[in-house]
Amino acid sequence: MEEEIKNNIEQPEQLEQLYRSDKKQFAQAFQRLTKDIGNKDLIGFWSARLALDHPKESMEKNKQNKIYLLLIACLFTGFLIKLPQLFSIPLDDYFFFQKNVGLIVLLGLSIYSFLTKMTLNNKQLLQATALFVVSAVYINLLPSNSSSSVNLAHVHLPLFLWCLYGIIFIDFDLHNKAKRMDYIKYNGDIAILTAIILISGGILTGVTLGLFAAIDLKIEDFYFDYIVVPGLVSSPIVATYVVKNFPSVTNKIAPIIAHIFSPIVLLTLVIYLISIALTGKDPYNDRDFLIVFNGMLIGVMGIIVFSVAETSIKRKQRFNELTLFSLSIVTLIIDIIALSAIVYRLGEFGFTPNRTVALGANLLIFGHLLLIMMHLFKVVFRGKEIKTVEMTIANYLPFYSIWTIFVTFALPFLFGLN
Repeated sequence: MEEEIKNNIEQPEQLEQLYRSDKKQFAQAFQRLTKDIGNKDLIGFWSARLALDHPKESMEKNKQNKIYLLLIACLFTGFLIKLPQLFSIPLDDYFFFQKNVGLIVLLGLSIYSFLTKMTLNNKQLLQATALFVVSAVYINLLPSNSSSSVNLAHVHLPLFLWCLYGIIFIDFDLHNKAKRMDYIKYNGDIAILTAIILISGGILTGVTLGLFAAIDLKIEDFYFDYIVVPGLVSSPIVATYVVKNFPSVTNKIAPIIAHIFSPIVLLTLVIYLISIALTGKDPYNDRDFLIVFNGMLIGVMGIIVFSVAETSIKRKQRFNELTLFSLSIVTLIIDIIALSAIVYRLGEFGFTPNRTVALGANLLIFGHLLLIMMHLFKVVFRGKEIKTVEMTIANYLPFYSIWTIFVTFALPFLFGLN
Protein backbone atom coordinates (compact mmCIF):
# COMPACT_ATOMS: atom_id res chain seq x y z
CA MET A 1 0.00 0.00 0.00
CA GLU A 2 2.85 2.42 0.79
CA GLU A 3 4.37 2.03 -2.69
CA GLU A 4 0.99 2.58 -4.31
CA ILE A 5 0.42 5.74 -2.29
CA LYS A 6 3.87 7.04 -3.27
CA ASN A 7 3.27 6.34 -6.95
CA ASN A 8 -0.09 8.12 -6.92
CA ILE A 9 0.69 10.92 -4.48
CA GLU A 10 -0.09 13.64 -7.06
CA GLN A 11 -3.21 11.85 -8.38
CA PRO A 12 -6.20 12.63 -6.11
CA GLU A 13 -8.57 10.24 -7.90
CA GLN A 14 -6.19 7.31 -7.59
CA LEU A 15 -5.56 8.08 -3.89
CA GLU A 16 -9.31 8.13 -3.33
CA GLN A 17 -9.68 4.72 -4.96
CA LEU A 18 -6.82 3.31 -2.87
CA TYR A 19 -8.46 4.67 0.27
CA ARG A 20 -11.84 3.17 -0.54
CA SER A 21 -10.30 -0.20 -1.41
CA ASP A 22 -8.90 -0.63 2.15
CA LYS A 23 -9.48 2.29 4.48
CA LYS A 24 -7.68 0.90 7.52
CA GLN A 25 -4.56 -0.21 5.65
CA PHE A 26 -4.48 3.10 3.73
CA ALA A 27 -4.67 5.09 6.99
CA GLN A 28 -1.81 3.16 8.58
CA ALA A 29 0.37 3.39 5.45
CA PHE A 30 -0.31 7.11 4.98
CA GLN A 31 0.64 7.90 8.59
CA ARG A 32 3.95 6.07 8.13
CA LEU A 33 4.64 8.12 4.99
CA THR A 34 3.89 11.59 6.35
CA LYS A 35 7.59 12.37 6.89
CA ASP A 36 8.39 11.50 3.27
CA ILE A 37 5.57 13.52 1.70
CA GLY A 38 6.61 17.07 0.88
CA ASN A 39 3.15 18.45 0.16
CA LYS A 40 1.97 19.87 3.50
CA ASP A 41 -1.48 20.75 2.18
CA LEU A 42 -1.99 17.16 1.11
CA ILE A 43 -0.82 15.87 4.50
CA GLY A 44 -3.17 18.28 6.28
CA PHE A 45 -6.14 17.27 4.15
CA TRP A 46 -5.68 13.52 4.55
CA SER A 47 -4.74 13.74 8.24
CA ALA A 48 -7.95 15.63 8.96
CA ARG A 49 -10.02 13.22 6.87
CA LEU A 50 -8.48 10.12 8.41
CA ALA A 51 -9.03 11.53 11.91
CA LEU A 52 -12.71 12.13 11.11
CA ASP A 53 -13.21 8.75 9.47
CA HIS A 54 -11.28 6.85 12.16
CA PRO A 55 -11.92 8.84 15.36
CA LYS A 56 -11.35 5.93 17.73
CA GLU A 57 -7.99 4.99 16.21
CA SER A 58 -6.97 8.67 16.11
CA MET A 59 -7.89 9.20 19.76
CA GLU A 60 -6.05 6.06 20.84
CA LYS A 61 -2.92 7.10 18.97
CA ASN A 62 -3.14 10.63 20.38
CA LYS A 63 -3.50 9.22 23.88
CA GLN A 64 -0.46 6.97 23.40
CA ASN A 65 1.60 9.89 22.06
CA LYS A 66 0.76 11.97 25.14
CA ILE A 67 1.90 9.15 27.41
CA TYR A 68 5.16 8.83 25.46
CA LEU A 69 5.80 12.58 25.70
CA LEU A 70 5.12 12.45 29.45
CA LEU A 71 7.59 9.57 29.85
CA ILE A 72 10.27 11.39 27.83
CA ALA A 73 9.97 14.53 30.00
CA CYS A 74 9.95 12.51 33.26
CA LEU A 75 12.90 10.31 32.26
CA PHE A 76 14.96 13.31 31.19
CA THR A 77 14.18 15.14 34.44
CA GLY A 78 15.01 12.01 36.45
CA PHE A 79 18.30 11.65 34.55
CA LEU A 80 19.33 15.23 35.35
CA ILE A 81 18.68 14.80 39.08
CA LYS A 82 20.93 11.72 39.09
CA LEU A 83 23.91 13.57 37.55
CA PRO A 84 25.82 13.73 40.88
CA GLN A 85 25.91 9.94 41.10
CA LEU A 86 26.74 9.51 37.43
CA PHE A 87 29.66 11.95 37.56
CA SER A 88 30.67 11.51 41.23
CA ILE A 89 29.87 15.10 42.21
CA PRO A 90 30.46 15.68 45.95
CA LEU A 91 27.04 16.91 47.07
CA ASP A 92 28.15 18.33 50.43
CA ASP A 93 30.86 20.46 48.87
CA TYR A 94 29.06 21.52 45.72
CA PHE A 95 25.48 22.11 46.94
CA PHE A 96 24.14 20.42 43.78
CA PHE A 97 20.56 20.05 44.95
CA GLN A 98 20.38 23.51 46.48
CA LYS A 99 21.51 25.03 43.19
CA ASN A 100 19.80 22.80 40.67
CA VAL A 101 16.61 21.13 41.93
CA GLY A 102 14.34 24.04 41.04
CA LEU A 103 16.11 24.50 37.72
CA ILE A 104 15.72 20.80 36.83
CA VAL A 105 12.01 20.68 37.75
CA LEU A 106 11.17 23.81 35.74
CA LEU A 107 13.32 22.64 32.84
CA GLY A 108 11.37 19.36 32.83
CA LEU A 109 8.07 21.25 32.87
CA SER A 110 9.26 23.50 30.04
CA ILE A 111 10.37 20.52 27.95
CA TYR A 112 6.99 18.88 28.46
CA SER A 113 5.27 22.13 27.51
CA PHE A 114 7.22 22.39 24.25
CA LEU A 115 6.70 18.70 23.45
CA THR A 116 2.93 19.00 23.81
CA LYS A 117 2.47 22.19 21.77
CA MET A 118 0.51 21.82 18.55
CA THR A 119 3.18 23.70 16.61
CA LEU A 120 6.78 24.23 17.68
CA ASN A 121 8.20 27.72 17.29
CA ASN A 122 11.95 27.37 16.77
CA LYS A 123 12.67 30.95 17.80
CA GLN A 124 10.84 30.52 21.10
CA LEU A 125 12.57 27.20 21.70
CA LEU A 126 16.02 28.75 21.12
CA GLN A 127 15.25 31.71 23.41
CA ALA A 128 14.03 29.48 26.23
CA THR A 129 16.96 27.08 25.81
CA ALA A 130 19.45 29.96 25.90
CA LEU A 131 17.95 31.33 29.13
CA PHE A 132 17.98 27.93 30.82
CA VAL A 133 21.60 27.32 29.75
CA VAL A 134 22.72 30.76 30.95
CA SER A 135 20.88 30.25 34.26
CA ALA A 136 22.41 26.79 34.78
CA VAL A 137 25.94 27.98 34.02
CA TYR A 138 25.55 31.09 36.17
CA ILE A 139 24.12 29.40 39.27
CA ASN A 140 26.67 26.60 39.15
CA LEU A 141 29.59 29.00 38.76
CA LEU A 142 28.58 30.88 41.92
CA PRO A 143 30.79 29.88 44.85
CA SER A 144 29.50 27.03 46.98
CA ASN A 145 29.54 28.82 50.31
CA SER A 146 27.15 30.16 52.90
CA SER A 147 27.15 33.77 51.67
CA SER A 148 23.69 35.28 52.22
CA SER A 149 23.58 36.96 48.82
CA VAL A 150 24.55 33.72 47.05
CA ASN A 151 21.99 31.71 49.05
CA LEU A 152 19.32 34.24 48.10
CA ALA A 153 20.31 33.82 44.44
CA HIS A 154 19.84 30.04 44.88
CA VAL A 155 16.35 30.64 46.29
CA HIS A 156 15.29 33.19 43.67
CA LEU A 157 16.60 31.42 40.56
CA PRO A 158 13.65 28.94 40.59
CA LEU A 159 11.31 31.94 40.93
CA PHE A 160 12.92 33.56 37.89
CA LEU A 161 12.63 30.30 35.95
CA TRP A 162 9.02 29.99 37.13
CA CYS A 163 8.43 33.33 35.35
CA LEU A 164 10.23 31.99 32.27
CA TYR A 165 8.12 28.83 32.34
CA GLY A 166 5.05 31.05 32.56
CA ILE A 167 6.09 32.79 29.34
CA ILE A 168 6.50 29.38 27.68
CA PHE A 169 3.12 28.29 29.06
CA ILE A 170 1.33 31.29 27.54
CA ASP A 171 3.10 30.82 24.18
CA PHE A 172 5.18 34.00 24.64
CA ASP A 173 1.98 36.06 24.36
CA LEU A 174 3.13 38.63 26.93
CA HIS A 175 0.27 41.07 26.39
CA ASN A 176 -2.54 38.58 26.94
CA LYS A 177 -3.78 39.12 30.53
CA ALA A 178 -6.26 36.24 30.35
CA LYS A 179 -3.43 33.80 29.61
CA ARG A 180 -1.51 35.12 32.62
CA MET A 181 -4.48 34.24 34.82
CA ASP A 182 -4.70 30.83 33.15
CA TYR A 183 -1.11 30.30 34.31
CA ILE A 184 -2.02 31.31 37.87
CA LYS A 185 -4.96 28.87 37.86
CA TYR A 186 -2.73 26.17 36.43
CA ASN A 187 -0.22 26.67 39.25
CA GLY A 188 -2.94 26.26 41.84
CA ASP A 189 -4.16 23.12 40.10
CA ILE A 190 -0.74 21.46 39.89
CA ALA A 191 0.01 22.42 43.52
CA ILE A 192 -3.08 20.48 44.62
CA LEU A 193 -2.48 17.54 42.28
CA THR A 194 1.24 17.35 43.08
CA ALA A 195 0.38 17.17 46.78
CA ILE A 196 -2.09 14.33 46.07
CA ILE A 197 0.51 12.51 43.92
CA LEU A 198 3.18 12.87 46.63
CA ILE A 199 0.84 11.60 49.35
CA SER A 200 -0.08 8.63 47.14
CA GLY A 201 3.60 8.06 46.39
CA GLY A 202 4.43 8.15 50.09
CA ILE A 203 1.81 5.48 50.81
CA LEU A 204 3.09 3.36 47.91
CA THR A 205 6.67 3.71 49.18
CA GLY A 206 5.70 2.57 52.67
CA VAL A 207 3.79 -0.43 51.31
CA THR A 208 6.58 -1.39 48.90
CA LEU A 209 9.36 -1.21 51.49
CA GLY A 210 7.19 -3.12 53.97
CA LEU A 211 6.50 -5.92 51.48
CA PHE A 212 10.16 -6.38 50.57
CA ALA A 213 11.25 -6.15 54.20
CA ALA A 214 8.84 -9.01 54.96
CA ILE A 215 10.90 -11.28 52.66
CA ASP A 216 14.23 -9.96 54.04
CA LEU A 217 15.15 -7.87 51.00
CA LYS A 218 16.62 -4.45 51.79
CA ILE A 219 15.81 -2.22 48.85
CA GLU A 220 15.70 1.12 50.68
CA ASP A 221 18.84 2.63 49.13
CA PHE A 222 17.99 1.55 45.58
CA TYR A 223 14.35 2.56 45.92
CA PHE A 224 15.10 6.03 47.25
CA ASP A 225 17.91 6.67 44.74
CA TYR A 226 16.14 5.48 41.59
CA ILE A 227 12.41 5.71 42.37
CA VAL A 228 11.74 8.28 45.08
CA VAL A 229 14.17 11.04 44.00
CA PRO A 230 13.30 10.94 40.26
CA GLY A 231 9.63 10.59 41.24
CA LEU A 232 9.76 13.74 43.37
CA VAL A 233 11.12 15.94 40.58
CA SER A 234 8.79 14.36 38.01
CA SER A 235 5.59 14.73 40.06
CA PRO A 236 4.80 18.29 38.81
CA ILE A 237 5.10 17.03 35.22
CA VAL A 238 2.68 14.18 35.95
CA ALA A 239 0.35 16.71 37.61
CA THR A 240 0.58 18.88 34.48
CA TYR A 241 -0.37 15.87 32.34
CA VAL A 242 -3.48 15.35 34.48
CA VAL A 243 -4.41 19.06 34.34
CA LYS A 244 -4.11 19.17 30.55
CA ASN A 245 -5.80 15.87 29.76
CA PHE A 246 -8.38 15.56 32.54
CA PRO A 247 -9.53 19.15 33.17
CA SER A 248 -12.85 17.97 34.61
CA VAL A 249 -10.95 16.56 37.60
CA THR A 250 -9.13 19.76 38.54
CA ASN A 251 -12.05 22.03 37.64
CA LYS A 252 -14.02 20.37 40.44
CA ILE A 253 -11.27 20.03 43.06
CA ALA A 254 -9.51 23.41 42.87
CA PRO A 255 -12.53 25.69 43.51
CA ILE A 256 -13.62 23.55 46.46
CA ILE A 257 -10.15 23.75 48.01
CA ALA A 258 -10.01 27.51 47.44
CA HIS A 259 -13.45 28.13 48.94
CA ILE A 260 -12.77 25.94 51.98
CA PHE A 261 -9.31 27.32 52.74
CA SER A 262 -10.05 31.04 52.35
CA PRO A 263 -12.40 31.38 55.37
CA ILE A 264 -10.27 28.99 57.46
CA VAL A 265 -7.12 31.01 56.72
CA LEU A 266 -8.98 34.25 57.51
CA LEU A 267 -10.14 32.91 60.88
CA THR A 268 -6.66 31.57 61.67
CA LEU A 269 -4.99 34.91 60.87
CA VAL A 270 -7.42 36.90 63.03
CA ILE A 271 -6.82 34.54 65.98
CA TYR A 272 -3.06 34.68 65.29
CA LEU A 273 -2.95 38.49 65.39
CA ILE A 274 -4.94 38.53 68.64
CA SER A 275 -2.56 35.92 70.08
CA ILE A 276 0.47 38.05 69.15
CA ALA A 277 -1.03 41.00 71.03
CA LEU A 278 -1.87 38.89 74.09
CA THR A 279 1.50 37.10 74.31
CA GLY A 280 3.54 40.24 73.69
CA LYS A 281 5.50 38.54 70.93
CA ASP A 282 6.87 40.96 68.36
CA PRO A 283 8.89 40.67 65.15
CA TYR A 284 10.99 43.77 65.95
CA ASN A 285 13.52 42.07 68.17
CA ASP A 286 13.03 38.43 67.22
CA ARG A 287 14.65 37.63 63.86
CA ASP A 288 13.33 34.06 63.64
CA PHE A 289 9.81 35.22 64.38
CA LEU A 290 10.09 37.83 61.62
CA ILE A 291 11.21 35.14 59.15
CA VAL A 292 8.18 32.99 60.04
CA PHE A 293 5.97 36.08 59.82
CA ASN A 294 7.19 36.85 56.30
CA GLY A 295 6.82 33.22 55.22
CA MET A 296 3.22 33.26 56.41
CA LEU A 297 2.62 36.52 54.53
CA ILE A 298 3.86 35.06 51.24
CA GLY A 299 1.76 31.92 51.73
CA VAL A 300 -1.42 33.88 52.43
CA MET A 301 -0.74 36.15 49.46
CA GLY A 302 -0.57 33.03 47.28
CA ILE A 303 -3.88 31.77 48.69
CA ILE A 304 -5.58 35.11 47.92
CA VAL A 305 -4.33 35.16 44.33
CA PHE A 306 -5.29 31.51 43.75
CA SER A 307 -8.72 31.99 45.37
CA VAL A 308 -9.47 35.05 43.24
CA ALA A 309 -8.53 33.07 40.12
CA GLU A 310 -10.81 30.18 41.09
CA THR A 311 -13.70 32.39 42.29
CA SER A 312 -13.71 34.27 38.98
CA ILE A 313 -14.56 31.04 37.13
CA LYS A 314 -17.93 30.83 38.84
CA ARG A 315 -20.85 33.20 38.94
CA LYS A 316 -20.94 36.01 41.47
CA GLN A 317 -20.48 34.60 44.97
CA ARG A 318 -21.06 37.18 47.67
CA PHE A 319 -19.67 35.15 50.58
CA ASN A 320 -16.42 34.23 48.81
CA GLU A 321 -15.85 37.79 47.63
CA LEU A 322 -16.46 39.18 51.13
CA THR A 323 -14.11 36.56 52.58
CA LEU A 324 -11.36 37.50 50.12
CA PHE A 325 -11.84 41.20 50.85
CA SER A 326 -11.55 40.58 54.60
CA LEU A 327 -8.54 38.32 54.04
CA SER A 328 -6.82 41.01 51.98
CA ILE A 329 -7.32 43.55 54.80
CA VAL A 330 -5.92 41.22 57.48
CA THR A 331 -2.99 40.26 55.24
CA LEU A 332 -2.29 43.94 54.56
CA ILE A 333 -2.14 44.56 58.32
CA ILE A 334 0.35 41.69 58.65
CA ASP A 335 2.43 43.15 55.84
CA ILE A 336 2.47 46.59 57.49
CA ILE A 337 3.68 45.00 60.75
CA ALA A 338 6.38 43.08 58.85
CA LEU A 339 7.47 46.20 56.96
CA SER A 340 7.71 48.27 60.13
CA ALA A 341 9.79 45.52 61.76
CA ILE A 342 12.14 45.36 58.76
CA VAL A 343 12.56 49.16 58.70
CA TYR A 344 13.25 49.10 62.46
CA ARG A 345 15.91 46.41 62.08
CA LEU A 346 17.48 48.27 59.16
CA GLY A 347 17.78 51.36 61.37
CA GLU A 348 19.30 49.33 64.19
CA PHE A 349 21.61 47.00 62.29
CA GLY A 350 21.99 48.39 58.76
CA PHE A 351 21.55 46.82 55.34
CA THR A 352 22.38 43.18 54.69
CA PRO A 353 21.37 40.96 51.74
CA ASN A 354 18.60 39.32 53.80
CA ARG A 355 17.15 42.61 55.06
CA THR A 356 17.36 44.18 51.60
CA VAL A 357 15.48 41.29 50.02
CA ALA A 358 12.94 41.21 52.87
CA LEU A 359 12.29 44.94 52.45
CA GLY A 360 11.96 44.72 48.66
CA ALA A 361 9.70 41.65 48.75
CA ASN A 362 7.43 43.15 51.41
CA LEU A 363 7.12 46.44 49.53
CA LEU A 364 6.30 44.50 46.37
CA ILE A 365 3.64 42.45 48.16
CA PHE A 366 2.29 45.55 49.95
CA GLY A 367 1.69 47.34 46.64
CA HIS A 368 0.01 44.29 45.15
CA LEU A 369 -2.15 43.66 48.21
CA LEU A 370 -3.24 47.28 48.34
CA LEU A 371 -4.40 47.17 44.72
CA ILE A 372 -6.16 43.84 45.22
CA MET A 373 -7.92 45.13 48.36
CA MET A 374 -9.08 48.30 46.58
CA HIS A 375 -10.55 46.33 43.68
CA LEU A 376 -12.12 43.74 46.00
CA PHE A 377 -13.77 46.66 47.82
CA LYS A 378 -15.32 47.74 44.50
CA VAL A 379 -16.43 44.15 43.84
CA VAL A 380 -18.07 43.73 47.26
CA PHE A 381 -19.63 47.17 47.74
CA ARG A 382 -20.01 48.64 44.26
CA GLY A 383 -21.03 45.61 42.23
CA LYS A 384 -17.92 45.42 40.04
CA GLU A 385 -17.01 42.10 38.41
CA ILE A 386 -14.26 40.09 40.09
CA LYS A 387 -12.59 39.97 36.67
CA THR A 388 -11.25 43.43 37.52
CA VAL A 389 -9.30 41.87 40.41
CA GLU A 390 -7.96 39.28 37.97
CA MET A 391 -6.65 42.02 35.72
CA THR A 392 -4.99 43.69 38.73
CA ILE A 393 -3.19 40.46 39.55
CA ALA A 394 -2.22 39.85 35.91
CA ASN A 395 -0.90 43.40 35.42
CA TYR A 396 1.32 43.14 38.51
CA LEU A 397 3.06 39.86 37.62
CA PRO A 398 5.92 41.48 35.59
CA PHE A 399 7.07 43.33 38.73
CA TYR A 400 7.73 39.97 40.43
CA SER A 401 9.74 38.88 37.38
CA ILE A 402 11.91 42.01 37.54
CA TRP A 403 12.47 41.46 41.26
CA THR A 404 13.59 37.85 40.80
CA ILE A 405 16.05 38.95 38.09
CA PHE A 406 17.51 41.58 40.44
CA VAL A 407 17.93 39.23 43.40
CA THR A 408 19.27 36.34 41.30
CA PHE A 409 21.71 38.14 39.02
CA ALA A 410 22.54 41.49 40.66
CA LEU A 411 22.35 41.09 44.45
CA PRO A 412 25.33 38.67 44.81
CA PHE A 413 27.60 41.23 43.12
CA LEU A 414 26.23 44.20 45.09
CA PHE A 415 26.99 42.57 48.45
CA GLY A 416 29.90 40.34 47.42
CA LEU A 417 30.08 36.65 46.64
CA ASN A 418 31.88 35.70 49.86
